[in-house]
Amino acid sequence: MVALTLKALVPVVLLIALGYGLKRSLVTTEGFWREAERLSYRVLLPALFLHSLATADIADLPVGALTGALVASTVAVAALIIACKPLLRLRDDAFTSVFQGSIRFNNYIGVTIAAGLYGTKGVALAAVCNAAIVPTVNVLCVLVFARYGNVRPSFPGVVKQLVTNPLVLACAGGILVQALDLSLPPGIGPALQALGSASMPLGLLCIGAALRFGAARSWAAPVLASSAAKFALMPAATFLAAQVFGLGSHALIIAVLFQTLPTASSSYIMARQLGGDAPLMAGITATQTLLGLAAVPLVAALVPA
Repeated sequence: MVALTLKALVPVVLLIALGYGLKRSLVTTEGFWREAERLSYRVLLPALFLHSLATADIADLPVGALTGALVASTVAVAALIIACKPLLRLRDDAFTSVFQGSIRFNNYIGVTIAAGLYGTKGVALAAVCNAAIVPTVNVLCVLVFARYGNVRPSFPGVVKQLVTNPLVLACAGGILVQALDLSLPPGIGPALQALGSASMPLGLLCIGAALRFGAARSWAAPVLASSAAKFALMPAATFLAAQVFGLGSHALIIAVLFQTLPTASSSYIMARQLGGDAPLMAGITATQTLLGLAAVPLVAALVPA
């Protein structure tokens, strides 16, 4: 399993490194990467999730148990982080970055690893994971920003953030197609599949372009706290929840690996838009991306296959 995980991580590392190099040598325009990230987040990745969920053969997948384990573990860790806020002694806006770094995950890396490990079944499992975690994480993060961020949105604003999230909408659309036993119209399926295929390489390039390693040195304590929660608490909670829900085999491995993924680069955008500590969020993202290269294979070695 460790060998398979490392093999799946190789293209991830290479594309992230390429994005880092391109941003600093060949494609240096900040506006390009900002628009590329928005394209990935609003069009390409939603296309991948919609197509994967709508066309996946989920008859043999433990959808209920997988969803239950992921939601339960995410909520449990989020509640623990909030309970520990007084001990962290952070400003409110800085706490929002630690919170995001503790529970958010990088969709692009997760889908790439799942596909590398188990092919089309891995993509289907990844789609179910995203359908479970993406709405949960976004609800929790928006609520935390509403309480602790410098920009306190109104209740209608919070609701709007949730119901207009492109990943949430894509997952809901794919689940609806599955639930109604429908099929995608002719031509739509291949178009979505093509768009989804582009999401992983472009998304990983954008992650590399967004890395800011210099910022990570300035906030040792909050970076360490969020990384400990992400790489230790979250996979441990997911493994325990999986036992409660009777989850096993490939679904157990994908669930735990998804919860061990470094935080998403989109966390920086959310911090900037909703009144969080954006520089701290950039430092957490950069550090966790590096730590994830060791943490993901390590967790894979510890999870019973």
